Amino acid sequence: MASGTDLESGNPLVTVHPLSRQVQRHALFVTLVRLDPALQPVPYFARAWVWRDDHRAVTFHLDSTVRWHDGTPTTAEDVAFTFAAAADSALGSPRRGDVAVVSQVQVLDRHTVRLAFSEARATLPPILAELPLVPRHLLDTVPRSRWRSHPFATAPVGNGPFRFAARTAGRQWRFVRNADFPMALGGPPQLEQLVVAVVDEAATKFAGLVSGELDLAGVSPTMAPLVRRDPALELLTPPALFSTVLAFNTTRAPFDDVRVRRAFSLAIDRQRVVAAAVAGFGTPATSAIPPGLPVTPAAGSRIAPAQREAARHEADRLLDAAGWTRSSARRVRMRAGTPLRVTLLTVGSGEMAIEQLVQADLAERGIEVTIRVLELATLLATVRRVDKDYDLVLTGIPGDVALGHLSALFASTQRGGALDYTGFHAPALDSALARARDAAPSEARDAWGAVDRQLALDMPVAWLYHARGVQARARRLANVDMDLRGELVSVARWVRRDSW
Repeated sequence: MASGTDLESGNPLVTVHPLSRQVQRHALFVTLVRLDPALQPVPYFARAWVWRDDHRAVTFHLDSTVRWHDGTPTTAEDVAFTFAAAADSALGSPRRGDVAVVSQVQVLDRHTVRLAFSEARATLPPILAELPLVPRHLLDTVPRSRWRSHPFATAPVGNGPFRFAARTAGRQWRFVRNADFPMALGGPPQLEQLVVAVVDEAATKFAGLVSGELDLAGVSPTMAPLVRRDPALELLTPPALFSTVLAFNTTRAPFDDVRVRRAFSLAIDRQRVVAAAVAGFGTPATSAIPPGLPVTPAAGSRIAPAQREAARHEADRLLDAAGWTRSSARRVRMRAGTPLRVTLLTVGSGEMAIEQLVQADLAERGIEVTIRVLELATLLATVRRVDKDYDLVLTGIPGDVALGHLSALFASTQRGGALDYTGFHAPALDSALARARDAAPSEARDAWGAVDRQLALDMPVAWLYHARGVQARARRLANVDMDLRGELVSVARWVRRDSW
């Protein structure tokens, strides 16, 4: 299968790259529980669980046959170690906010562990199905500040249905069948091996699919009609928890002013971006929360031309109020003799349609945007710095069912973490995120709605659109299911046939 970029890491506690997370969760490691197609928890490493009467603690009975790929048994000690590491500020894990729902992890014996929560819960939190376990015996002596650079990141030892076999930096990762994977957890996978090849050009991906070198690849939306016309290929368009955003560096001018951030957001025609740049394979964002989740707000109606024009006028008013004005003689807005010029960072490839559409919309409002293309690792290192030295970035934000990515982006406890792109943290947003994280199912929609409204007020990020998957599958590859749980949710059941 193809990946547009190299996998970020083999360590699931430091990863934000979407496909890396999918490989970790569904192929390389196990989680405590899994989610069924209705997003309800079902047994996995934990074969059964019992709630305490007050529903503030749950005891898990673990499978006794799961082993790390070096032969060491996976135990309750690994569960406790994983949660402690994810919560450690020294690691800066993007899952730190998610695991905050767990107030205590108590090892009762090698195959029994109790999780306590700060509040009574009606159901298991989704993070238990989204957090792969890591091996205590290999990482407990490694300082957590060094986990990202430790050899485990590029030669991981997992305990899932596939074993890590080899990596060629920038080219491919190879995983092989774990013949010892327990039958209780699904048994060994059908495939002998899974190769993730780095292929970043749309035309090269399509050529690889047609030639048979690739069995599965995310394709450019503009290639979708070609996939549909090829009898050997099938186009899959699953829902995806992935959002494209403009993230502002709120720690310096001009984006330390919320009026400017709102103006930039209002200036962008999201419907045009989705139609022109991704051929309609996405939903223009009216909310920070992706479609398809139980807490997703009701979808707004299509924006009418009059509303679009009103948004442009409001963007102009906000920029004027912030002191960035222009006259008929000036193309670019000025404030105190300084032009409103910003640099947009991106890892865009090909024609960079999204970047150019954003650039054109902002130019109409008197904002000059220079597009600067960076390699992914360089871009991430730039935006993650505590002392941020950039203006704004066009990037994808990988989501999850638990919506933990919102905490990873904005919670004060996640300052300096892997998704702290904007440097924006505020007490009101912290409170809203904490309430939503601990909300009972009957209150979750309202609680996450409050988070959404606070983000709309503060606007540290302009949400452009929520993606829909555009995947091409060779028909010889069978049993491929894709939904909100990810494109690799059924990878252990994939079968590659010589004929179809």
